[in-house]
Amino acid sequence: MLQLNIKNETSRLRAVVLGTAKSNGPAPSVEDCYDPKSLLHVLEGTYPKEEDMILEMEAVAKVFEKYNVTVFRPNILQNYNQIFSRDIAFVIDDKLIKANILPDREKEYQAIEPVLNQIDKVNIINLPKECHVEGGDVMPWNEYIFIGTYSADDYATYITARTNMAAVNKLQELFPNKIVKPFELRKSNTDAKENALHLDCCFQPIGKNKAILHRNGFLIESEYNWLLNYFGEENVFEISKEEMYNMNSNVFSISENVIISEKNFTRLNNWLRNNNFIVEEVPYAEIAKQEGLLRCSTLPLIRD
Repeated sequence: MLQLNIKNETSRLRAVVLGTAKSNGPAPSVEDCYDPKSLLHVLEGTYPKEEDMILEMEAVAKVFEKYNVTVFRPNILQNYNQIFSRDIAFVIDDKLIKANILPDREKEYQAIEPVLNQIDKVNIINLPKECHVEGGDVMPWNEYIFIGTYSADDYATYITARTNMAAVNKLQELFPNKIVKPFELRKSNTDAKENALHLDCCFQPIGKNKAILHRNGFLIESEYNWLLNYFGEENVFEISKEEMYNMNSNVFSISENVIISEKNFTRLNNWLRNNNFIVEEVPYAEIAKQEGLLRCSTLPLIRD
């Protein structure tokens, strides 16, 4: 059986579910796009090709192999996008919480059944239907659980609003010993540069006490400032709107000093190295066209 253990985003990784781009299917229609960035690339005819995305994901798999991380992959569904495994579930402490995602994506969760079968059933949590949540919005950080949300009355009009306050409140109930801290995110169905699809699109903790942040991703200035003060301005790498659009905050930590990052993130990667991180660079620019990157396509199961 798998002994799940996730306390934060950066402790040494031991086991992970990495999504797959195999049999990803054709480019979606305009009506079937779930986010503004995919929509843009569909309209421009630049939506990523399956063979390119497979190569990108295999580059990540090789990095995991280098660091002796146990990697699980989903069962392959025909003509189905299974890249973003973080959307379908997430682990906090020893519990795996099934995300209440867009109904069309239920099959993605079923495709990780070989992993679910290795987890004690008492440690798998299904949230009530009214709780909407996706793993990209949920960040365990030691005594905290940081959660991206959108609580305005027009929530239902945004397909980009993925986590609601009902889920935030439920997670606080499930983890009474943690401080659940929600952050209101900026949403847009049409402009990817004005849309923080998930919390990890505008923020991510790295190392022991550092973070990547994008001010405009947060709707409420004081919530952004709370993070800036919590980590300390000197420990924060602030990304621009363009860097947010290219998903610079969506890197992935193998440990407190090893980070997988996209090879074109020159400014970020230089800063990371100057701050004593080992940066494992991979090509991931094609997958980024779907408004997701390295954190989105990984579901950590066990960290030290």
